[in-house]
Amino acid sequence: MRDNGAMIAEQKTVLARFLDTAGKYLEDGYRRPGEECAVTAESGGEAPDPRRAAPLSATPGDTPGETPGDTPGDTPEGIAADIRSCRSCPLEAARTNAVPGEGAEHPLVLVIGEGPGQDEDRTGRPFVGRAGQLLDKMLAAIDLRREENCFITNVVKCRPPGNRDPEPMEALCCKPFLRRQISCLRPRSILCVGKVAANLLLETTEQAAIGSLRGRFFDYTATDTEGTGPIPVLATYHPSALLRNEDLKRPAWEDLKLLRAKLEELKGP
Repeated sequence: MRDNGAMIAEQKTVLARFLDTAGKYLEDGYRRPGEECAVTAESGGEAPDPRRAAPLSATPGDTPGETPGDTPGDTPEGIAADIRSCRSCPLEAARTNAVPGEGAEHPLVLVIGEGPGQDEDRTGRPFVGRAGQLLDKMLAAIDLRREENCFITNVVKCRPPGNRDPEPMEALCCKPFLRRQISCLRPRSILCVGKVAANLLLETTEQAAIGSLRGRFFDYTATDTEGTGPIPVLATYHPSALLRNEDLKRPAWEDLKLLRAKLEELKGP
């Protein structure tokens, strides 16, 4: 069992990491893992300077996670390497593998879930458990496959303990990675599975239920898209919800048909 001094030092280290990371978001967006904050149990450590962190009520365009641009020359492999070396939030301490995502380099659809589960943490691959197998079948029903024309990732890239929903601070730390992935991959459309992904990407002021978000498209404007315009975003139920409640399969199928129709529309004549 840890003594009280060690626990206090660890808490200060986590807080210092978060404040340092938030400050970097305001400056130029996340680019690389931050330096380790040295806080010792013996000395009690020095309190981090709160002026280094951005206020959560910052003006529009200056909020943490809202990067003004993207890393020049970003590639899926480069972003994945940055994700695997990230030490910006407490989730990395318990992970077996980070899960950056996988799929086509220029996908028709970017699928975004909430976070890796036990199977994903073990393999380092997204959506490989029962929910992932169902997701593959759902995508295949509208001629989409991760090996050919989809890219699959999550809001957070490390497994939350007990497969719980990501905490706001955890999602905030990972959000720049997701923004970089969107700008790099330039998908034709985005499919958010579950309320966590939908609320984060759409930046809702309150956590909206997925039932109030599904069935219609929203626009997402990525940075550095060379004038390609907003990306249509569709939200639907998470595959794990369908495994728990088969009554949700019909509305989920209606959402998938909407997505297929949108892709045909984007293809043009």
